[in-house]
Amino acid sequence: MSAWSAVILAGLLSWATKLAGFLVPQRWLAGPLVGRMMAYLPVALLAALVAVQTFDGGGRVVLDARAAGLVAAVVALMLRAPFLLVIVIAAATAAGLRALGVA
Repeated sequence: MSAWSAVILAGLLSWATKLAGFLVPQRWLAGPLVGRMMAYLPVALLAALVAVQTFDGGGRVVLDARAAGLVAAVVALMLRAPFLLVIVIAAATAAGLRALGVA
């Protein structure tokens, strides 16, 4: 399979997935359980993405500068820092530790 075939196939699958969402009956989506699940689903997906991007080391769990940046971001969030500042603090922490050769 060529790269273009894979891109076209991925596009078609994405389009079909979106189309399937429109075909779901409205009464299936109106239930309270589905409403609660939809409220928590983005948080769960973002947490999973952050965990994978932070602790994945090629198939094994690693603790390096990325984890320290995540900890710094959590602390900044607990102190109610603005979101842009949280990102800057996390990036600066990870970059600083890497520059020092600590992690």
